[in-house]
Amino acid sequence: MYDPEVVTVPVVVMGAGPAGLTAGYELANRGCRCVILEKDAACGGLARTFEYKGHLFDLGGHRFYTKVALVERIWREVLGDDLLTRKRLSRIYYRGRYFHYPLEPVDVVRGLSVTEIVRCCASYAKAHLFPARPEEDLETWVCNRFGRRLFDIFFKTYTEKVWGIACKQIHADWAAQRIGRLSMLSLARSVLPARRDERGEMRTLIREFLYPRRGPGMMWSRMQSIVAGRGSAVLLNTPVDKILWKQGRVEAVLADGRRYEAGNFISSIPIRELIQKLDPPPPDWLQDAASHFHYRDFLTVGLIVRGKNPFPDNWIYVHDPAVAVGRIQNYANWSPEMSPIPGEVNLGMEYFCFQGDSLWSIDDQELIRRARKELAQLRLVEEPAVVDGMVLRVPKAYPVYDESYQRGLKAIREFLKDVPNLQLVGRNGMHRYNNQDHSMLTAIMAARNILGARYDLWDLQLDADYLERGPVITEEEIQALDLTQPLTPQGLAEHARGGRV
Repeated sequence: MYDPEVVTVPVVVMGAGPAGLTAGYELANRGCRCVILEKDAACGGLARTFEYKGHLFDLGGHRFYTKVALVERIWREVLGDDLLTRKRLSRIYYRGRYFHYPLEPVDVVRGLSVTEIVRCCASYAKAHLFPARPEEDLETWVCNRFGRRLFDIFFKTYTEKVWGIACKQIHADWAAQRIGRLSMLSLARSVLPARRDERGEMRTLIREFLYPRRGPGMMWSRMQSIVAGRGSAVLLNTPVDKILWKQGRVEAVLADGRRYEAGNFISSIPIRELIQKLDPPPPDWLQDAASHFHYRDFLTVGLIVRGKNPFPDNWIYVHDPAVAVGRIQNYANWSPEMSPIPGEVNLGMEYFCFQGDSLWSIDDQELIRRARKELAQLRLVEEPAVVDGMVLRVPKAYPVYDESYQRGLKAIREFLKDVPNLQLVGRNGMHRYNNQDHSMLTAIMAARNILGARYDLWDLQLDADYLERGPVITEEEIQALDLTQPLTPQGLAEHARGGRV
């Protein structure tokens, strides 16, 4: 299969994250060989699992949850009994108090002090009597409906920590989509006796998700082995250097001194990098488009804590403005095997930043000291209980939906029309803030396109003529999938232009 200089295969896949590996898995299942090129030393991309001194750390906490039966079937095929069913508990931490997330109105009322409730009511009354206009941004939208005090408690701090954008710069549509069902009326109703069903039981929502026994990296390393066992190759530490193309098609990829030739190519690498690697350089209008793609990065400070498990949550959102940490993962509550050493628990302190900014650039030991101090400041764990730590930096974790990204997407999609043997998949491959099930589905469709289907990856439109040739993906599943994907704030300037993904 491998020539020292040239490798020729039916398909080359760039990137071995959830999208790239799933494309390889689908192709391998249908007897089509491929080569997957991965720049890192392990598969999984943003869904990797890292081991440090016996403890396992997940990059961000990855729930395995989907409305698409085909995607869940693949998870179960690959992991079998190693795929656990876990109960979800996530809460908001604000000034020493916890509030369930998603927000439960009765919890909000009970969690605030009497004085704070009076202040919130006064703030709401003021906003109701004197609403701000125009109501275009997230801050104004929320303040007009809940008052400024509730806005400051539950909406402002965490949103700005994650995205690095002032709430005044985020369009109100995002607020309407995320929190439209919560209102002051629902808060008031929540203090009344709860409604019971015909059996007299409280109506509750059972929240569960699937999770690999040893973290998400277990899923992707297992899939890597399956793909390789079926005749394809997954090459680690092999970054793409150049993408050789001419009018009408991609011809080959240069990586690690070899030329990989194929009839079809699938890319899950960031669009900005894809454009910059094209050789010869693409037209000026496409080169300019590379600058339109921006990213929000984050880093995890993994801490090992001696003593009992400090809290029952899978993760906690930290809305307290007194600390920089945005979210805290408790890996033992995801799976016991993530934290297997008796008398120790491992936590992940997550900080959202931009690559190269002051937070990103801090020395690892200083970051560990800061995380230890903030954990104690939040009264979760005393500083002496933290016995060790390490830092994981994650570039390009979140595609940013700013005022320029739509111009970039328009340009790359125009380019792809003339290069039909290149398809883009996944979060960074399509610059779409999605969950791994959506990334996997785009990869499955891309693989099937190579085998004769005609799916539109950008709109996830189904090819009715092709559905009978493989496991069915229904329109209802596509619609449900779209509803389960995370929403991304959109800047006021871009919204005014009508930009959408």
